[in-house]
Amino acid sequence: MVIAMTEYQEMNERLKSLVEGVPHPIANLANASALLWESLEKINWAGFYLMTGGLLVLGPFQGKPACIEIPLNRGVCGAAAREDRTQLVPDVHAFPGHIACDCASRSEIVVPLHEAGRVVGVLDIDSPLPGRFTEEDRAGLEAFARILEQTIWKA
Repeated sequence: MVIAMTEYQEMNERLKSLVEGVPHPIANLANASALLWESLEKINWAGFYLMTGGLLVLGPFQGKPACIEIPLNRGVCGAAAREDRTQLVPDVHAFPGHIACDCASRSEIVVPLHEAGRVVGVLDIDSPLPGRFTEEDRAGLEAFARILEQTIWKA
C-alpha cells in the first residue's frame, strides 16, 4: 500500500513531462489529478481546490462529486490553506470541523499550493483507509506540489 520515494520520483517526473511548457493551468491540474488517481493506491479522491474570493473552490479532480466551496475556517483543506502547512490526517472523523463530502473517506492529506509566496489553492487526497498516508507520502506530494507551483504559477 505504501508508495516508495522512488515511485514518487517516477510519478513526479511524469508530472513534469505533462505540464512543462503547457500554458493551460486548468488542463495541467486535470492531468495532475488523473496522474495521482492512476498512481496512488487505496485512494477515493484526488484533486484541487483553488482560492477564489477568500474561499477554496473545487477545481479539477478524480473521484465522487465533491463540496464546491470550502471556507478557510472549516475542514482539512481549510486548515491547510489557513495555516499554510500540509495536513496529514490519519482519522478524519477525529479532525475538528471535518467536512464529509464522501462519507467513505477515513484519512486525508492536503498540501498548500503557492504563487508569489501566497496560498492559491490546495492539493487534496482522500482514502477510505484510516492511516493511509505517511511521511513518505507527505514528502512525495509536497514535491509534486512544488512542480505544479514552478510550472503553473511559477512560485
